[in-house]
Amino acid sequence: MQKSPNYSLYFWLVSIGLVIAKVLFTLRPEIDLFTEEAQYWLWSQNMAWHYYSKPPLVAVLNYTSTAILGNTELGVRLNAILLGVGISWVTFLLGRHLYSSKVGFWSAMILQAMPMWWLASTFHMTDSSLTFFWALGLYFAYRGVADGKKSWWIWAGVATAFGLMAKVVMGLIFPFLLIYLLYTGTWKAQSKNYAVFFLISLLGFIPALVWNWQNNFDTFKHLATLGGGGGKSGAFDAAKATAGFFEYVGGQLAMISVFLLPLAAGAFRGTIKSNDHVKIYLFLPVLMSWTGFAFLSFMTSIEVNWPVFAYSSLAILMAAWVTEQSLTWRKIRNWGVGLSIGLPLLFILPDFTFLKSIKPIKKAEKSAFRRMAGYQPLADRLVSLRDSLGVEDAYVFSETYHMASELSFYLPDHPQTYMLNMGSRKNQFDLWPGLEQFVGQDKVGIFVSWNFDSPGEFADFQELLYEEELPVTFRGEPLRIAKIQVWRKLEEFNPYQPDSY
Repeated sequence: MQKSPNYSLYFWLVSIGLVIAKVLFTLRPEIDLFTEEAQYWLWSQNMAWHYYSKPPLVAVLNYTSTAILGNTELGVRLNAILLGVGISWVTFLLGRHLYSSKVGFWSAMILQAMPMWWLASTFHMTDSSLTFFWALGLYFAYRGVADGKKSWWIWAGVATAFGLMAKVVMGLIFPFLLIYLLYTGTWKAQSKNYAVFFLISLLGFIPALVWNWQNNFDTFKHLATLGGGGGKSGAFDAAKATAGFFEYVGGQLAMISVFLLPLAAGAFRGTIKSNDHVKIYLFLPVLMSWTGFAFLSFMTSIEVNWPVFAYSSLAILMAAWVTEQSLTWRKIRNWGVGLSIGLPLLFILPDFTFLKSIKPIKKAEKSAFRRMAGYQPLADRLVSLRDSLGVEDAYVFSETYHMASELSFYLPDHPQTYMLNMGSRKNQFDLWPGLEQFVGQDKVGIFVSWNFDSPGEFADFQELLYEEELPVTFRGEPLRIAKIQVWRKLEEFNPYQPDSY
């Protein structure tokens, strides 16, 4: 008798291998934090109930991990790496519970082949914890629906509360479960359990409500602007709206992986033709997230990562569908998963094989990591300048929160840096003490920018002490040039006053 494959073991072997690969990527000396990661790390140095654009969970996780591992890239990124394993494991569990261990395994493999999973599990963004708690809430809620036990609904509420403290879009789980219960005719039997789940979930809104009550409800205004409201009125541009929609569609297909699109199409057709409640449960959140943001894409620009937190259940649908197909389809699955995992590994791992020395690959890698390179050398240069110019206590500022956050992380003393708003929309730096505190004081400020040659009319200093242009490279290739200026005594401070949230 042939022994059944140990799919749990296979899952952990692959997952541990990917963890090792991501740790090696994080330790690469030429790779710095992604600019959004640096921003969220800086939030953790300024702990609060909530932040301008996001709930507090990303900062809490960074605060905890860096307290253990120090303010290092690994101290930040380990959160994403572990959450990525958690997303995959919960997907495995749900696939196994609904179908079989084989389907559970391939669900996790297909998920780990999707670019959306690579982003969430490599770079510590709000999507990392959101996607994990979404998958966990989906798993607990299904157990509650199927078993009718209140305990599962309670756990679903806890997962949802944490998800809401990661990103408010977690609230999509409320209409999804309500629609599903009504569709399956189980609302009457489950209404009390749903109410318990809903009330527990609402605990996740408390940090946002407390902070926004104290801060003029800025987050709600920010979300309204992102949703296409609160901006400047104007005539509807049909051509621009249509282009935005097709850009959105292309981005979402890419987040699934072009190599896996045949499986996604097959699973979609199989679900549409079916009245299977399990398939509907897996497909409905994907459909709701995708269509909701598709509608918004006609009115505003949609970031490619926004809808993908709900795609983990799509991986289960694809795995279940292809498992029942012919050998040819299973080969397409194997190749699709292999290529979709292998290509990211080629980019993130050090150049063990020297393949990345091939000019087109080297160029693509440089372009991919442009926003996470050059900050450590820039910080090292600022340390040298502060020492040589005798201005060790100089404050550092830039016109973007990206640069300001990166320099705060990479400067050895991790100082609070500042942002001089020269035309951007409102952000967290606008709520913190800024350069206004230095007006009239005989202090030195260091301006650093990729984009501007000086603070211009927004900040008038008494004297320019020093300036230079610092070219930075990526693996020996020119990347971009930073402007550095050392100024003494801020006399007038006239930042741009954003009217957009």
